[in-house]
Amino acid sequence: MAVVVLPALLAREAGGRKRIEVDATTVGGALRSLPIADLLFDERGELRRLVNVYVDGIDAREHDGVETRLASGQTLQIVQAVAGG
Repeated sequence: MAVVVLPALLAREAGGRKRIEVDATTVGGALRSLPIADLLFDERGELRRLVNVYVDGIDAREHDGVETRLASGQTLQIVQAVAGG
């Protein structure tokens, strides 16, 4: 099992849960298993541009993105970037 840590805004959408245990073998599988998956992925099924995911503190993009393999006990942290003018 891996643990996904959600920021406050997403935790509110997930019923107030800030930490969710998931049984997944990849980052994408873990994210898609969350009750907020529709907020993380766009209509094409791709991770939204402003959603950053870290696996044990390392940006998943530095590995294989959503295809990054997960081991039991790893922690995923979702960080939403802020954009605007």
